[in-house]
Amino acid sequence: MKDSAVETAIGAIVIAIAVVFLVFVYNTTDRASARSGYRIIAEFDNVGAVNVGTDVRLAGIKIGSVVAQELDPQTFQARVTMLIDPRLKLTDDSTAKVSSEGILGQPFISLEPGGSETVLADGGELQFTQGAIDIWKLVSEAMFSKSNSETTTPQPSADKTEAPAAPEASQPSANGEPAQDAQPTNVQQ
Repeated sequence: MKDSAVETAIGAIVIAIAVVFLVFVYNTTDRASARSGYRIIAEFDNVGAVNVGTDVRLAGIKIGSVVAQELDPQTFQARVTMLIDPRLKLTDDSTAKVSSEGILGQPFISLEPGGSETVLADGGELQFTQGAIDIWKLVSEAMFSKSNSETTTPQPSADKTEAPAAPEASQPSANGEPAQDAQPTNVQQ
C-alpha cells in the first residue's frame, strides 16, 4: 500500500509539471495573443510562400501574424488578413511588403508606418502593398539575357558612309592665281 501512495505522488508531480509546461508554451506562442489584437487586410499581386502563421514585422520586430489568406475572385489578388498587436496603431497610409530573411530565408510581411493622422480600425485595409519578388525568375532572366547577348554578333550598320576622298591640290591657273573652284572642305571622320 505504501508503494502505491509513492507512485501516485510521483504521477501527480509529473502531471503538475506537464500542466505548467503547457501553460508556459501556450503563453509564449501566438496562440495566447491570437485572441487579442486587431485585424488589418492587405492585397498583394503575389504572396510567395506566405501562409497562415507567417510573421508580420515592423522594423524587424514581430508585431503580429497572418491569420487568413484568400484569393479575391474579382481582382485576382491575394487577400491577406493579419492580426496586429493592439498596442501599435498603424495609419491608413502604412505600407506592407512581402519580404524574406535573405535569399532563401523564411518569408514575412514587413510593415512600414505612414505619416497620416488616420488610424486603421479593426478590419481596415492597407492601400500600399508590394508583393513577393520571384528571385528565380530574375536569375533566369539575367542568365538568358546575358547568353542571348553573347551569341548575337553585331551587324555593320547600313548608314555608315565612306569618308570623301581628299581633294586634289588645285593647280594654279595660268595667271598664277588659285583656281576658283578650289574651296577648303571639311572631312568628317
